[in-house]
Amino acid sequence: MDIQTIAAQAKTAAIQMAALATATKNQALADIADALESRKEAIVAANRSDLQRSEQENLAAPLLKRLKFDEAKIAEACEGLRSMIRLPDPVGRTLGATELDEGLELYRVSCPIGVIGVIFESRPDALIQISCLGLKSGNAVLLKGGREASETNRMLADIICRAGVAAGIPEGWLGLLETRADVAEMLDLDQSIDLIIPRGSNAFVKHIMDNTSIPVMGHADGICHVYIDREADPDMAERIVVDSKTQYVAVCNAAETLLVHRDIADAFLPKVKAALEAKGVEIRGCERTTAIIDVKPAREVDWGTEYLDYVLAVRVVDGFEHAVDHINAHGSGHTDVIVSNNRARGLRFMNAVDSADVFLNCSSRFSDGFRFGLGAEVGISTNKTHARGPVGLEGLVIYQWRMIGTGQIVADYAGPTARRFTHRQLDKSFP
Repeated sequence: MDIQTIAAQAKTAAIQMAALATATKNQALADIADALESRKEAIVAANRSDLQRSEQENLAAPLLKRLKFDEAKIAEACEGLRSMIRLPDPVGRTLGATELDEGLELYRVSCPIGVIGVIFESRPDALIQISCLGLKSGNAVLLKGGREASETNRMLADIICRAGVAAGIPEGWLGLLETRADVAEMLDLDQSIDLIIPRGSNAFVKHIMDNTSIPVMGHADGICHVYIDREADPDMAERIVVDSKTQYVAVCNAAETLLVHRDIADAFLPKVKAALEAKGVEIRGCERTTAIIDVKPAREVDWGTEYLDYVLAVRVVDGFEHAVDHINAHGSGHTDVIVSNNRARGLRFMNAVDSADVFLNCSSRFSDGFRFGLGAEVGISTNKTHARGPVGLEGLVIYQWRMIGTGQIVADYAGPTARRFTHRQLDKSFP
């Protein structure tokens, strides 16, 4: 089936999905989780085929790690789906109500975006999260995963689509694209697709933005920082740095740069070096860092590199402003952390750093839709409009203005005898 037909079917399905009952969507999610669990052997076998082929093609180690989808990850994905069922339906919520005049009421009500196209990397669990977030939020989805995960993605999409349709979701609600040519054609389908979410490098996101008139929600590089303030607790700082870097290195919310205040660098750097090297991390340090600990010198390019591997760039900074300036100059607006016992300075950091997620005294790895309680995420947006940070259910709905009158016309509100608007806020939901 060609991409134009797939997109047209998704458009038709999206119109029907906007009116689906919450119970129907939740039952579909439950049935999808059950179907994935019942077919886990087949899914693992498909994934094993992808892994073997990718190893023969010398796929980079971080991507191989993302690609692996075993029974433990299937169980985790299904847990995420069941937690999504417990979340409120984001569709049909009254976001605001105003009386314009007696008998004339205006409501702002949440509604689905429509058809969402998502281009994502080699993680098969992303396909499950994205498709089911789309379902819960009443959106049809078109998905393009990495070629390296083709067998796994094909298997997952078939299972999810069939289970969804059997539970009452319209035919065509989920479409799987498999080639680069499909992506190129998708960018021209502004009559069928309402939003594109590309997950990848800055260059890739920019390419998508430059080649489509469809709105794009950009998920750029994850160049995340941890800044160790001069008033940080050393033990807390060490734990946060190690977790931010090594808990899972091949993800966009893993730390790539460590900034250390000069006043504690002599004491802290040897301590954190030992902890990081015990986990297999290669440290690349600035001149001030290499004067304190024996590590590989950093190059200028290291400050703007998303390694997705056991590599960490380290810079000693003169103070708070130096750290903030470095982050705003070299970061990708994703997730940045300050470790400090000075709460006021931590709050200043949150105001000064221009990122989607800013944390005080906790790991950057918390930047995640599931951990935020969003159910899952389609990605982490570094945009500054509509949705920012982990994009879960709330980021996949927009709103309509709905007005209910009793025969009013604008002419009654114009001229010397015009009626006056009351513009009174109402504490009520849309009927």
